[in-house]
Amino acid sequence: MNRLILSFCMIAFFLDLFSGATAQVAPRNYKEEIAAWDKERLASLKSATGWVNLVGLFWLKPGENSFGSDPANALVYARPEFPARLGRFILTEKEVIWKTELGHAVLEKNKPFEQGTIFYLDSLRSLSLGYKTFRWSIIKREHLIGVRFRDLASPALDALKKIDRFPVSRTWVLEAEFIPSLVPSITTTNILGQSYQQPHPGKIRFTIEGKTYQLDVVDEGEPDEYHIVFGDATNGDETYESGRFIDIPKPDANGKTTIDFNKAYNPPCAFSEFSTCPIPSKANTLSISILAGEKKVH
Repeated sequence: MNRLILSFCMIAFFLDLFSGATAQVAPRNYKEEIAAWDKERLASLKSATGWVNLVGLFWLKPGENSFGSDPANALVYARPEFPARLGRFILTEKEVIWKTELGHAVLEKNKPFEQGTIFYLDSLRSLSLGYKTFRWSIIKREHLIGVRFRDLASPALDALKKIDRFPVSRTWVLEAEFIPSLVPSITTTNILGQSYQQPHPGKIRFTIEGKTYQLDVVDEGEPDEYHIVFGDATNGDETYESGRFIDIPKPDANGKTTIDFNKAYNPPCAFSEFSTCPIPSKANTLSISILAGEKKVH
């Protein structure tokens, strides 16, 4: 009899332990997961290739474009510690060439770079050049060719301590149905007013408080994820005015996926005026408030 009572007590003890773990550990682990995601996100933004160190965006004109702090240059970065004339960008019909002025040490992968092609117009890859704490590379936005300019010692890096967010809640982790697209591409518009085509594998459909919503996804070449640019009723007030981004797992064999709005994040334009971000389409602008993910950056 005593052995039977002891057995029941042990079972009750382990059931209480298991139920307590279910009630307490799981939510705590999820919040820790999001906290780790926040930490990685902040580190990425402040990295050498992140968005916080952008201090300039210069559009090139055909021919020579002199670059330096002197106002007489075609491209001016007016900082006293920057050379009056560091070099020249030469834009041709096929490429962008850089020429360093004598007396200055411009580097490419820690090796002196005096002159050479740094970008071909039929490619998206650019060499990254450096001078002291400054780095620059070439970007292409439709017909525009520009210089993306960074300062790895920008004061903005120390100023950004954290990104405010809404309270983390599993309520905003939603199951979604993937609906394949009937068209291969979708039109995306950026803040420059340019429109371009992106691969459009389909859309996702999900439910919030009994009402169904859907969002178009684009394929940016990530092996396991699709990308979404979306707007909602919080934009301009609690969140960035031009919407936010979110990435979702590619659907499984049954066409099911998950959208976790706790991982909704600000576009690059929220951190620098020198970035060129896509904006949400009308179809991807939700009428409700998504009270999850990153808030506006101050």
